[in-house]
Amino acid sequence: MGITYNKCPVCHCSNIEPYLECRDYLVSGESFTIYRCAGCRLEFTQNHPDEKESGRFYQSVNYIPHSDTVKSFTGKTYYTVRKFMLSRKKNLVLRNTGKSTGSLLDFGSGTGHFAAAMKKAGWDITGIELNKEAREYSAKNFGIKVIGPEEIKKLPSGSFDCITLWHVLEHLHNPYESLTEIKRLLKHDGVLLVALPNNMSFDSIHYRSHWAAYDVPRHLWHFNPVSLSCQAALAGFEIFSMKRLPFDVFYISILSEKYRGSRIPVLKGIIKGSVFFLLSLFDLARSSSIVYLLKHFQSAADNTDYK
Repeated sequence: MGITYNKCPVCHCSNIEPYLECRDYLVSGESFTIYRCAGCRLEFTQNHPDEKESGRFYQSVNYIPHSDTVKSFTGKTYYTVRKFMLSRKKNLVLRNTGKSTGSLLDFGSGTGHFAAAMKKAGWDITGIELNKEAREYSAKNFGIKVIGPEEIKKLPSGSFDCITLWHVLEHLHNPYESLTEIKRLLKHDGVLLVALPNNMSFDSIHYRSHWAAYDVPRHLWHFNPVSLSCQAALAGFEIFSMKRLPFDVFYISILSEKYRGSRIPVLKGIIKGSVFFLLSLFDLARSSSIVYLLKHFQSAADNTDYK
């Protein structure tokens, strides 16, 4: 029996309704219902597996964040784009913290490539990763200190200049609890970066149940700027800026075309992804994936900048 909700887990609105039936294309082939909240527009995977059961849905050689050996076209594309994005992510940290070096916690560090890039730039790095094999890979190949999620409470309060979650929050079984703990660990003037798929994006609306970024049941929560702002505020954070992840829309569109059964998923994905990307240039809040930059909530300040 999976975990079900009678009201929105974020804003607690009781007006929730079934929205889409989505299939797990990666591992099980099972179907899961996504519910939508009429209040904050959060979507969430209803009747999803609990933490003990969820592990089996990650057991695939094609699950890229935990592997560096995927040989499919989409896997090779992911690795190529990752090399470019590591520099962009590093620059986001440097520019928004205003620091050339400091302490950084990468929450959900995977195989450690971003953490390694920041270590090379002179930062003191700690990673948190659930997957044991990914932790061992990070330590062996990059010398990164990576701990399991159960050890997070051992970390001293106010010890990080920056904390990053690159496509991680949507996987967490209790995002509020995790964000509250992150707030404890972040210095008062520190910056939190959270990258998430956007369930109100142009590509999400187009592909609907075939949208690859739903990725049920690994993705439990399907955020947008409104619902993420609500979740962040509950934990004591406010969004001060948003940035798009420009290449995500192409990768997601190619996978979505594949899930649709397209005979030429790469070509169609690139063409449609280009259209979605161009449209999002006029409306950042409709981008496929968004990096949210957050800081400790200050009620007297209004520094929101969605450029």
